[in-house]
Amino acid sequence: MSIRKIAVYGLSTETQKELPHLSAEYEIVGLLDGFKTDGAIYGYPIIPLENAMQQGAERIIVVARPGSCKAIAKRIGDACRENNVELLDIRGKNLLESNKVVYDFKNVKGYTRAEVIDSIRKADVVSFDLFDTLIMRNIAYPTDVIELVDEKLKEKGYAIDDFSNKRIAVEKNISQGYAPKLSEIYADIVSDGCEISGEELANIEFQVDFDLLVPRLDSIKLISEAKKLGKKVYITTDSYYRRNQMKEILSLCKIEGYDDVLISCEYGIGKADGLLEELIRVAGTKNILHIGDDDISDIKAADNSGIASFQLYSGMMLLDFLGGLEIEDLVSSLSDKIKLGMFVAKIFNSPFQFEDEERKLSVADVSGIGYLFCAPMITDFVKWYGEVVAEKVCRNIWFCARDGYLIQKLYHKFYPEQHTDYFLTSRIAAIRAGVENIKDIQYVDSMKFSGSVADNLKCRFGIDAWEVNADDITQSKEGLVKYSEGILKRAVIQKKNTRNYIQKLGVEKGNIAFFDFVAKGTNQMYAQRLIDNHIIGVYFLQLEPDFMKDKNLEIYPFFTEEERSNSAIFDNYYILETLLTSPEPSLDEFDSQGNPVYASETRSEKDIACFMRAQEGILEYVDTYLKICPKSERKINKKLDEKFLMLIHNVAIRDKDFLNLRIEDPFFNRVTDIADVL
Repeated sequence: MSIRKIAVYGLSTETQKELPHLSAEYEIVGLLDGFKTDGAIYGYPIIPLENAMQQGAERIIVVARPGSCKAIAKRIGDACRENNVELLDIRGKNLLESNKVVYDFKNVKGYTRAEVIDSIRKADVVSFDLFDTLIMRNIAYPTDVIELVDEKLKEKGYAIDDFSNKRIAVEKNISQGYAPKLSEIYADIVSDGCEISGEELANIEFQVDFDLLVPRLDSIKLISEAKKLGKKVYITTDSYYRRNQMKEILSLCKIEGYDDVLISCEYGIGKADGLLEELIRVAGTKNILHIGDDDISDIKAADNSGIASFQLYSGMMLLDFLGGLEIEDLVSSLSDKIKLGMFVAKIFNSPFQFEDEERKLSVADVSGIGYLFCAPMITDFVKWYGEVVAEKVCRNIWFCARDGYLIQKLYHKFYPEQHTDYFLTSRIAAIRAGVENIKDIQYVDSMKFSGSVADNLKCRFGIDAWEVNADDITQSKEGLVKYSEGILKRAVIQKKNTRNYIQKLGVEKGNIAFFDFVAKGTNQMYAQRLIDNHIIGVYFLQLEPDFMKDKNLEIYPFFTEEERSNSAIFDNYYILETLLTSPEPSLDEFDSQGNPVYASETRSEKDIACFMRAQEGILEYVDTYLKICPKSERKINKKLDEKFLMLIHNVAIRDKDFLNLRIEDPFFNRVTDIADVL
């Protein structure tokens, strides 16, 4: 059955251009918008979504850029499905269909650096779009900037009712056939009286946006390539920022060598409405190549202006080509949008994803692995850890070696006012000081060691079997219990030595928050025997909790047993654990002065340098996240974090040092290649 009645979603000038074509084919019941539901424009009424359906609209056609189309589909998709109304974009794409998730760009028409440079050679003048082409934002969608501005205003004590909707609605109204300055938009918002001026609001928004910007390095290099070929270079941008602000942006992103900048708000027109014609006039030629990301404002506008164009896909477009990688459906809070934006700005920083035949989504360096896949989960864990510390009123915070090395640094970024200790320990050091009877030794022996009893005795208790006096060996027993007398004698000494170490920490009265990353609780159990303070375990993941139920330990894992059963975290924590460790060797025990005695280092310098680079990526991520995301909006989303972490199994990793890493567990005498768990 043919479609007769439609509604058109969008109030931009592009909608105005499409309406004659659409009205020739369909009966248009009205125009839709996310922020305006009354009035009229372009000769059609603006109506609510329900009215469109009541009037019999069988299809809604969205006139917007691809990124905006996704947001609109998320907003009205369910209503369309419930009412059997089709939802298409102006290019004919069904917005109610989910893209199939893939991990390569084999079915995408994309271009290489060489092809771009070849097109540049043919032009006299090269024009570059700015936003999403030369620079990106650490946020998913442009409207998210407005949410951040709203939060910034609240921090400053300015509460403007329904700020985000007002801000977006005013921009849409004032932008009909005109490209405004930001100060003009805000002048309308505060015209009815406000404690803050429009100019101040405009400056706050600029600063918020400025702090989100990321240079798109491979795109920026094209400017110098064009200059080497003797071309004039212009930056032609739709923006409401003033020229001095634009210079700040270009300086921040180290964009240099251009001849001039054409800004829509200086001319009062956007690229799709005549700014490219102004470019032709300024450049004095039509032999221009315009490079940009947007189908409408860059590619179609260039075609309409009679100049050549070249499309470099934005980060969000590249994500869309991969079916969204199953990430976008898990994004809801502002915090999630920031995480998504940071991911896209890093993994798709280069538009050149088409350089080899494989076209596989890839990560070149282990710092990227830390940033992209590990950091979101670690960020949420550290936030949660601080919440548990507060809830359980822990006066002392211990980050246990070696997994606590990076976590302590990150904790101080979240909670800089709190004192913490990096608590030197290991399972080996804990049992050497903690065992008190044969039952303890049997417990240790139940954790199967890969090797002989003599090797087990030497590794876990530092005792050479052949040096043990025959009188101290219980021949009727098996395993470590045979050597229990020597083990227990040595444990008395080690307990004293370890207490000497703990005394140096200056422990306050009150609870101790005891960090262990992934553990049963062995370290905590034996540490509790060394100190009177109550120890509360705060773990990322607790292994075999049933095995420890009779040990009377208070443990809170980030992933509960119930969550674990519906999660892939158990299959992926090895990756995190490998990268969080300390550059110091594992602790064996303490000497009589309470000084650490370390085991021999078994990791190579290359291995240590590798995981330290991963940690640099995690630290960079946390610094960026904390700079962008307001305290009030920092929300934990484990499902989203897991999805980021699981991507490590589906991307091509180009860092050979990472692929050659080995996971060592001296307590069990086991070694696993990282490649075997990817």
